[in-house]
Amino acid sequence: MSNLFPDNTVTTAAPAPPDPRIESAWRAYERQFLPHPSGKSLLLACSLFGLTLGTSLVAGTHFAVAYAHNEAVSWDEFIRAFTLVYRNPLALAAGLPFALTLLTILLAHELGHFFACRHHHIHSSYPFFIPFPTLIGTLGAFILIRSPIRTTRALFDVGASGPLVGFFVAVPALIYGIVHAKLVTGLGDPASVGIVLGSPLLLKVLAPIFHHGASSANLLLHPVGRAAWVGFFATSLNLLPAVQLDGGHIVRSISRPAHRLTSIVVPALLVVLGFRYWGGWYVWAALLVGIHFLRTLPIYNPEPLGAKRYAAAILSLVIFVLCFMPAPFVE
Repeated sequence: MSNLFPDNTVTTAAPAPPDPRIESAWRAYERQFLPHPSGKSLLLACSLFGLTLGTSLVAGTHFAVAYAHNEAVSWDEFIRAFTLVYRNPLALAAGLPFALTLLTILLAHELGHFFACRHHHIHSSYPFFIPFPTLIGTLGAFILIRSPIRTTRALFDVGASGPLVGFFVAVPALIYGIVHAKLVTGLGDPASVGIVLGSPLLLKVLAPIFHHGASSANLLLHPVGRAAWVGFFATSLNLLPAVQLDGGHIVRSISRPAHRLTSIVVPALLVVLGFRYWGGWYVWAALLVGIHFLRTLPIYNPEPLGAKRYAAAILSLVIFVLCFMPAPFVE
């Protein structure tokens, strides 16, 4: 089927103001035909949340034991934590501080998207978590959007709401993690430890304030703070200004040409970062290139964002700078 509303339509006439009768009819249609997600969707979401809680408990137990041994990461303890699933499940309770904090941050992020969709009468799924036996216990979470995003304001709100809410939930957890952190000499030296976890700019700013002038390089975060670290890492990834990521939605709502440009430039920059700092950026660059070829739905009403949303866009950029780590993992 041909696209009846192409993004690159050229016209010299000013766009006609939206017809109130059409808007009213669309709202009535939305209320009648865009219901809440089904009970099966809720059951699937709850099941995935339960599984992710399990894998996050394993990861959290590893971080708790590593913290007790003055280590940021211990691969031996990480593998041993998986054996507790059948040997001594109650021992996984040590991972609760990390797991509950991380899932709260991720859930807050996704609920920000979910309620933004409901506010703009956009049909979406419940948040779906992705359980996976990684070092952090999950590959994150997502929602599925199942109806058009009709206006630039709606596009901006859906894109910006998740990172903003998730960030402000994670900040208190980071401060708690800094206050209860340990000073460990050599923690930032790859020759002394197996793997070094990077420090976002926010951690470098807050560490000396809340831990007696300590440097973030030698600060071993409490597991609650480590969960916040994961939340900031996820926020920075989502705010990459490309394709259909949250940052891409924000840029597209402001300027479509800028969005097309950043969707090309950002993967190239990630390749450079992969060569210089962390090989995982190659995977993200490839992922963004793949998403670039997916069809992007048109925005039917490119209404102005307004001063408040432009201020929120600047805040989103500041949050990205505070959270982004060129080298999140160093071996």
